[in-house]
Amino acid sequence: MGALNYLSNFCTVTRTRTKRKTMQKVEIKVKMDCDGCERKVKKAVSTMKGVESVEVNRKQSRVIVNGYVEANRVLKRVKSTGKRAEIWPYIPQHVVHYPHASGAYDKRAPPGHVKNTFAFPASDASDNNIVSFFSDDNVNACSIM
Repeated sequence: MGALNYLSNFCTVTRTRTKRKTMQKVEIKVKMDCDGCERKVKKAVSTMKGVESVEVNRKQSRVIVNGYVEANRVLKRVKSTGKRAEIWPYIPQHVVHYPHASGAYDKRAPPGHVKNTFAFPASDASDNNIVSFFSDDNVNACSIM
């Protein structure tokens, strides 16, 4: 019996499992002028494998795709229609701490949205030096005077 099991392991075909993509919501900004453009983009994206739903909003120049797809593949498919497209660059205004920071405001953004920019730069070592001039523990330890 041991020899039979040993030989049967060589004859069996093992199936490799492919990693399934996670459900995603991909938002893309696409310049669309007419109903024909809207249909062309919607048809191109909806025929992709793994797409569950496609929502097109021509007024905001926005396409929302839900499904088991990658953002880069959806973007590539939309660009193949001949339209200018990019990943949706806007986020709701209430999410941002400082929506009026430089570079965040965009006049082409839909109402209530600002451009997705990081408001604060990474802290440098110079910030730490300024803070170390003063000490809350010892009031007389001010190094500036």
